[in-house]
This record gives sequence, structure tokens and C-alpha cells, in this order.
Amino acid sequence: MTSAHRSGDAPARGGGIRIRVRMSARPIDEPHRAASPLELLFDLTFVVAIAAATAGLAHDIAAGHGADGLVPFLLVFFAIWWAWMNFTWFASSYDTDDVAYRLLTMVQMAGVLVLAAGVPAALDHSDYRAVTFGYLVMRVGLGAQWVRAGVEDRAGRRTALRYAAGIGALQAGWLLRLLLAETGALPPDAQVPSFVALAVLELAVPPWAERAEPTNWHPHHIAERYGLFTIIVLGESVLAATRGVAAALEKSEISSPFLVIAVSGLVVLFALWWLYFLAPAGEGLSDRRHRSYLWGYGHYGIFASLAALGAGLEVAVEQTGHGPHASALAVCYAVAIPLSVYLGLLWLVHASIVAEPLAHPVAVAACITVVLLLPSAAPHVGVAAVIAALAGICVLLTACTIASRNARSGAGGRERPAG
Repeated sequence: MTSAHRSGDAPARGGGIRIRVRMSARPIDEPHRAASPLELLFDLTFVVAIAAATAGLAHDIAAGHGADGLVPFLLVFFAIWWAWMNFTWFASSYDTDDVAYRLLTMVQMAGVLVLAAGVPAALDHSDYRAVTFGYLVMRVGLGAQWVRAGVEDRAGRRTALRYAAGIGALQAGWLLRLLLAETGALPPDAQVPSFVALAVLELAVPPWAERAEPTNWHPHHIAERYGLFTIIVLGESVLAATRGVAAALEKSEISSPFLVIAVSGLVVLFALWWLYFLAPAGEGLSDRRHRSYLWGYGHYGIFASLAALGAGLEVAVEQTGHGPHASALAVCYAVAIPLSVYLGLLWLVHASIVAEPLAHPVAVAACITVVLLLPSAAPHVGVAAVIAALAGICVLLTACTIASRNARSGAGGRERPAG
């Protein structure tokens, strides 16, 4: 029995919470591992932050400044995604579900809500004070969790303390960046490069920390957690499209373009959900743990593109009421670009952990090419026709992928038939 299998330290599930559980690595192959109620509550706090970021991007697109709003959106979304991802992988290794663990997780939730409150100021005025403070609260909670793991889990001590040191050093860097920006010592044109530099260092902390000893994250648990967050972001896209419907109805009556865009947008989101869950990632992560960084980090683009797609669909629906100042071409590209990014990255992250990708790369590349070319027809055929065509492409790709997978399964492959 390895050091990860300490049954006496296992968290209590269903039998009442234990006051204190010695923190040690949970088994990699723990059976029936699933997201806990605390993790689900943690995810829900991110709904507010994602909604604020999506609404801000939609406002910029509608005003005809989508390109200007894209960089602030990506920066803010990085902070949201990185905070979620750090907790998720920690919890997969060290979830004790005792009182201290729950309280420190709730501290991180409070930080998420503070960050969410600061999203509008960050997007509209490049004011990152509230976002940085909320991020600080989250990092204090997570850093304390890693320190506790370092103290109580002798086998993983070096790795845990490396994580704690990396988190502390980088948080000092974020605070220094904010201080320099507030005092004018950091020029405005250096704010984005400084953010990117710190973000790159953040991404480097896990590979550096785990060089000492890899953590015991559970592949099926991680796959489930990422799937749940994908559903949350898809839900935010549905919410964004609903805001567009409400705005359009306030300015005009129901029209044919309105119905076409509303239905087509929903079809697009359904198809993207279907594509994501065609091949559960748990087995692939279990077989290719060394590919976890490419898979996990690649989801930043998947999540951000889904959120941006929601903003684009919101504006597309709203423009039927003659509200936005953006051109038809800009509105269609606000949908097509994030859609193409999603399709490309979904294929890439999936291909990184399986022996045979679900879809042929030529088919995916062809779909992406068509998706990016369709908006050029918007000035001639209208936004509704382009959005409907994009929905058709998504449905076609989904149907072909299902048929291809079923054909391989019927030919004696190991994969289960897709529904």
C-alpha cells in the first residue's frame, strides 16, 4: 500500500463532517471519485465573474469596439480561470473535507466574489484594484492549503512547499504591479506586457513544483471537474444570448431574423456541448498523465472562447432590434472567431490524450476555414443567414464525428458508441 492509501485519513462522506483530518495525498485510482458538494458550490461563485466578463465584452462588441475590449476580457478571464484551475487540481490531490479545508475554500470563494465585483471596472477603465484584491484573497486561501499539505504530508512536502512559495512570490508580484500602476511608475503601455509576464510565471509554477514529486490528482475526477466548468460557461453563453433576446424585444417586435438567430445560436451551443462530451477524458488522462499540462492549459482557450461566443451571440440577437452600432460583418466575426477557436482547441486538447482523435484533422480544418469565411457574406445575405449557416456547420461536424466514432467502434475498436 502506498503513502497515498491512508484509509484512516480519508475524508468523511455522508457520515457527517470530521473536525480535522490529517492532510495526505488521496489515491490516484480511488474508485467512484466524484465532485464534492463543496466543489460544486465553489464553481457557482465563478458564475458571477464569468457573467460580468461576458457582459462587458458584449457591450464592447455592440459599441463597435470589440477588438479594443478583447485584450481586457482575456486578461480578466485568465485570472478567473487560473484561480479555478489551481483549486481544482489541489482538491483532486488533497481534499480532506474537514473544517479547516472547508473554511479555507470558502475564503477563496469570497475572493472570487470580490474579483467578480471588480470585473466591470477592469474592463471599462483598466482599473484592476478590486480584481487584484480578490485574487489576493483567493491566493491566501490556496497558499494556506498548500502550507498545510506541506506540514502534514511528509511524502509530498517538497512539492507542496514549492507551490506555496510560488504562489506567495507571484502574489507579491501582482501587488507590486498594482502599486506601480497606481503611482504612475508603470506606464500604461507596459501594463499588458507586465500582466502577460506574470501570467507566464504563474503557468510555470505547477511544472516547477511537481518536478520534486508529482501530485496525486485523480484523472476521472479532473475530467469531471473540467466538464462541469464547461457546462457552467455554456450556461453563461445561454444567459448572454437571453440578454440579447430581451434587449431586442424591448426595441422591436419578433421578426424572422430574430427567430433564426435565436434558434441557430441555441443549436450552436447544443452542438458544442455534444462535441465536448463525445469522448470522456478520464481514460485518456489516466493513460497519458504527462500530457496533462497541454490538456489542462488548453482549456483556457476553450473556456474563454465559449464565453466570448456567448457575447457574440448576445450582440447578434440584439442587432435584430437595431440596437448595436457594430456592422453586420463585425457581429458575425464576433461569433465565428470564438467558434473557430473552440473547435480547433477542442480537437487539439483531445488529440493530446488519445491514440486516435474523434475527428480527422482535415475535417476540422475544413470546418474552421468555412466558419471563418462565412462572415464575409454578411453584408450581402444578412446576419441571420450567416448565423444559421454556422449552426449548420456545427451540426454537420457533430453528426460526422458521431458517425465516424460509431463506425470505428463497429469495426472492433475499443471506444464505446457515441450517443
